[in-house]
Amino acid sequence: MVKRRVRLRLVETGGSYFSSPTTLEFIHSGSTILDCVIAGGWPLGRIVNIVGDRSTGKTLLAIEALTNFVKKFPKSKAYYAESEAAFNQEYAQALGLPLNRVEFPEGIDTVEALYDDVRRVIADSKGAPTLYVLDSLDALSDESEKKQDIRAGSYGTGKARMMSQLFRRLARKVEKSHVCFMIISQVRDRIGVTFGRTYSRSGGRALDFYASVILYLAHLGEIRRVVNNVKRTVGVNIRAKCTKNKVGLPFRECEFPIIFSYGIEDITACLNWLEVNNQIEATGLSHKEFKVLRKRALNGQLAQDEFKEVQAELTKTVKRVWVSVEQSFLPKRRKYT
Repeated sequence: MVKRRVRLRLVETGGSYFSSPTTLEFIHSGSTILDCVIAGGWPLGRIVNIVGDRSTGKTLLAIEALTNFVKKFPKSKAYYAESEAAFNQEYAQALGLPLNRVEFPEGIDTVEALYDDVRRVIADSKGAPTLYVLDSLDALSDESEKKQDIRAGSYGTGKARMMSQLFRRLARKVEKSHVCFMIISQVRDRIGVTFGRTYSRSGGRALDFYASVILYLAHLGEIRRVVNNVKRTVGVNIRAKCTKNKVGLPFRECEFPIIFSYGIEDITACLNWLEVNNQIEATGLSHKEFKVLRKRALNGQLAQDEFKEVQAELTKTVKRVWVSVEQSFLPKRRKYT
């Protein structure tokens, strides 16, 4: 058996850890507070799963991950396998994604095609950091399903078996090749269920087992603005809950606003989180200045230089407060000494 050397950051309150292994590299999610929830960002060398209903920002999170990846690793490659035939490249470019830095594989409509393409990407990466996004798992079929008559029900059992084989064969290769394999899934209702979760996703239970990070997104409400007496919906509020995390502590959650044609409004999300946790004083602002800054940020009224300065300061503050809050919940002693 190969012994893996993994060093964990131990906090001073008794040796329990709440952060991620120092051997991993991460991709910024586009939201500071979301990075804290998933223990540093999207981890390289792991399989991650983003699950949500319609209009909850699943594709947007993938676009922000791709954008931040190509900025952090300018010599590495990013891939976006789109199986829904609905990706708007012009909109992604408007959000800031450099399309010339992203490869868009074609013909990824079956599990078999996905397997062949991921194997190709792993071989081409040669150990370099790589981001591979599948959008989405639900739109994939398999060769046997494509050949059979549409009136012959299969209930997705063939696809589930294929996905289980795919993850068994690829999980170790993804880790060794430093590929972040991001899979987007849609929520589906479980008809007739009266106990437990009333929703699920396609592909069977294999993804539950092999994914290191599973993030569920939920729609909280619309963000509206009035300009010249005209009211429009300009964004949505989203809740993200990490239901599985093998690089940090699970069951952390946060909320953040998504503004159309812009992305995650990180400053507003940070300010909201600090207010909920009674940490307004940590920003060094009065309550009035705090509310004015949050309103200006949400309405896009911060100049570029001011925006960068405020975001940098808030990022440090939120991460420091997050560590303080997590430490307050940790046990004060080790179980085994």
